[in-house]
Amino acid sequence: MRATAAGIRQAADYLRRGRLVAFPTETVYGLGADATNADAVGRVFQAKNRPAGHPLIIHAADAAAAFTVGAEDPAAARLGERFWPGPLTLVLPLRPEAGIADAVTGGRSTVAVRVPRHPVAAALLREVGRPVAAPSANPHGRLSPTEAHHVRDELGAAVDLVLDGGPTEIGLESTVLELVGARPVLLRAGGITVEELEAAIGPVDEPAAHEPARAPGMLRKHYAPRTPLRLDADGPLPNEVYLGFGEAPSAACNLSPEGDLEEAARNLFAMLRLLDAKGARRIAVAPIPDRHLGKAINDRLRRAERGAASPGGTGVVQTVCERPS
Repeated sequence: MRATAAGIRQAADYLRRGRLVAFPTETVYGLGADATNADAVGRVFQAKNRPAGHPLIIHAADAAAAFTVGAEDPAAARLGERFWPGPLTLVLPLRPEAGIADAVTGGRSTVAVRVPRHPVAAALLREVGRPVAAPSANPHGRLSPTEAHHVRDELGAAVDLVLDGGPTEIGLESTVLELVGARPVLLRAGGITVEELEAAIGPVDEPAAHEPARAPGMLRKHYAPRTPLRLDADGPLPNEVYLGFGEAPSAACNLSPEGDLEEAARNLFAMLRLLDAKGARRIAVAPIPDRHLGKAINDRLRRAERGAASPGGTGVVQTVCERPS
């Protein structure tokens, strides 16, 4: 459904009635459910085949609404003022009086909240008037959707309504920052860089190696196409298709010929989806600079490399991508 005023009103009505609505944010498309409705939240886990206990992110219309779900402290207030609405998720102490379904938090005493800046998401959240739990609208472990048809193609009838707001702006999921200990901990790299966070609140730690996932996107295997990946490749080997970055004349697809990390992030999932459908035995991916937004791109690629299936394509792909952006 087109994201008109009437479509947004219908989507809000669906959410209030416990149904599932996919909607665009500036990061990726989310699969929304009323976060206070345990049955609706259960349908999200079922639709995605998502492991129980893996927490969801709550989307709120503004910072005031977000802080009725997660307890605000000075650092959260500064970050909310600086980055909301925007691609930053904060993990905060849960306010029990918010009435959030236990499955949203995985039974934890913390909750992940954010305020999206996409105009369709913002309008929907204002209209529904309650917190909406919304992981990415794709089967668990697979590539996140950056266009409405990705949701329809993969989740089909499991979603009651898909609001089509066009391609997403950023193309990678939100940054997740935990604010419940002595120092902030970056749980997931994303649309807000570490450099931006540290400029706002000071040093940010990373989680300990092999720590159990306690936020979305922390699983070692995630964001994966079905075709295996080979990372940091200077070019393709036989039966590989090359996903380039910068100057890469042998690339079937190029995340950004100009070497722009924002363009590369915006194109990443869409181009991986396209190459996944072309029949190569493996996707070779050019090196991505590990700085700024490149950290989030490399994070997704490493998890995708671990999560992809065994080689099964038919051979070399000649088709050149049309640049989604």
